[in-house]
Amino acid sequence: MSQRGPEPFPPEGVDLEHPSVARVYDFLLGGTANWAIDRTFGEKVLTSFPVLRSVAVANRLFLHRAVRHLMRLGVRQFIDIGSGIPTMGNTHQIADEVAPDAKVVYIDHEPVAVAHSRYLLEKHGDPKRHAVVQADMRDPDGLWDSVAETGVIDFDQPVAVLLVAVLHIEQPGHDGKDIGPQCVARYRELLNSGSYLVVSQVTDEGVPDELADKLVELKQMYDASSNPVVWRKQSEIRDLLGDFELVEPGMTWTPLWHPEESSPNSPELEFTTPEESVIWVGVGRKP
Repeated sequence: MSQRGPEPFPPEGVDLEHPSVARVYDFLLGGTANWAIDRTFGEKVLTSFPVLRSVAVANRLFLHRAVRHLMRLGVRQFIDIGSGIPTMGNTHQIADEVAPDAKVVYIDHEPVAVAHSRYLLEKHGDPKRHAVVQADMRDPDGLWDSVAETGVIDFDQPVAVLLVAVLHIEQPGHDGKDIGPQCVARYRELLNSGSYLVVSQVTDEGVPDELADKLVELKQMYDASSNPVVWRKQSEIRDLLGDFELVEPGMTWTPLWHPEESSPNSPELEFTTPEESVIWVGVGRKP
């Protein structure tokens, strides 16, 4: 096994007493913006659920394909909520491959994700087209105002809001209950006509029996790590898109959504069947 160098210096406000969902995801994708506590938890998860690394990669590749496809439909503006740590191809990099005029605002609440996104944009971004905001997705109106303050997004033009691998992380409200769907409903209201919403979410419905059991165990592990998660039924994930018109092929598993948009350099996925990806995805257009 290769040796890692010294741990990166954590940004102010980073909790290194508990694993972070964003940093564990970075670890699963092969990134370096994670600490020993994240890797220990990630290795534990992979021991009981080895396919999880492929699940994470498949989800990231879905993000890539969704951005490419929406660019081809004429979208030039993206708000990536819960964007996480920049690992394995980022929204603005994928968009710029298709057209050089794309605008992207990254949103995250995790200090490491925000710090790394800012560093990436300072070196390889365009301040007129790219920005990063530290905000909480549970405050849609406040987040929207923060995006507007960047001056990057023109809300009179279509926008694609990306909620990719975010909504299976519990979003507790004041009473401690998950308010993820209510927040998504508000984002749908804020979007103008012709805009798009992209969602991906872990489901425990329709997956192979052996993985259904693993998902129960996985949820217990995350819940015990101070990062509670929520698995939704396929119909519940569809409901997140409200009355938006589904973009073909509709709701499906990550590997099946517009595979023709894959890059020739995309990594191979170790799935026997698409259901093993355990993430249900869809893209909707506001009428």
